[in-house]
Amino acid sequence: MDAGTRLFRTALLGLAGNRAARKLSERYGMRLGAGRFVAGETMEDALKHAKRLNDAGIAVTLDLLGESIQSLEEAKASELGYVDLLQAIDRDQINGNVSLKPTQFGLALDPDSCYDSIRTVVREADRLGLFVRLDMEDSPWTDATIDIVRRLHAEGLKNVGTVIQAYLYRSVQDVKQLSAERVNLRLVKGAYKEPASIAFPAKKDVDSNMRRLIRTRLESGEYTAIATHDETIIRWVKSYARSRRIPRTAFEFQMLYGIRTPLQESLAREGYTVRSYVPFGRSWYPYFVRRLAERPANVTFIVKSLFTRG
Repeated sequence: MDAGTRLFRTALLGLAGNRAARKLSERYGMRLGAGRFVAGETMEDALKHAKRLNDAGIAVTLDLLGESIQSLEEAKASELGYVDLLQAIDRDQINGNVSLKPTQFGLALDPDSCYDSIRTVVREADRLGLFVRLDMEDSPWTDATIDIVRRLHAEGLKNVGTVIQAYLYRSVQDVKQLSAERVNLRLVKGAYKEPASIAFPAKKDVDSNMRRLIRTRLESGEYTAIATHDETIIRWVKSYARSRRIPRTAFEFQMLYGIRTPLQESLAREGYTVRSYVPFGRSWYPYFVRRLAERPANVTFIVKSLFTRG
């Protein structure tokens, strides 16, 4: 990543937490082009897109957007929203599961209350035979997120897993330990701004660590979700799995809604399990900004969309 791109990414990620920018952006909603990455503002919108993806042979994980909430009342609303979402997935026979962010459940406000709310969601998912993924946020929440998963497993709730980010130095050890504990993991490169003291600043090092994590995880024999749009890594995974005689049932590819859709469809046609991360809801701004920061071309798309609307 060159200096200009790094500066651009840092500036955009700074906007993700800017409340004034968030308020202004969400006022104009999907007109800003967020619909490129967000499957609408309502559950009905998201379910419609989920069904379309299912028809193309692609599974989904649905994310009711919202993070870093300001009150426990908002946390309770998140809990109820996810219970409703799980019941809708079951009712509509969607091939999918859900992903949630612990800060959306009040992790920064009251960790015990947060745990209770997440446990309610995971219990409902367990009742319905569904899976819950705890998304990994920025590094201050890494240990707390992993601890929540461990506590839930200790209570017998095995239908919950989490995410490990390749850009963190600590992740190799986390993958080894959590694989030994049989925790379902999604491996990602990482999309938050982190200091060089704890995270690889260079893309080549992140890519190298991503391959190392994938290799470690696949060799453990535990089911692995590999979340990447990087075709070089995808080709490497396919080749590595063939060479080690690792069956396609041992892993899946995950990609974001609205990004590399033809590639998602192509992999599904090849017989790989592909899952699209489908976010929705009115609190879409931080997620949207992180998608823009990942690739400058995404900003170009948004600017063009603003000037080509009738």
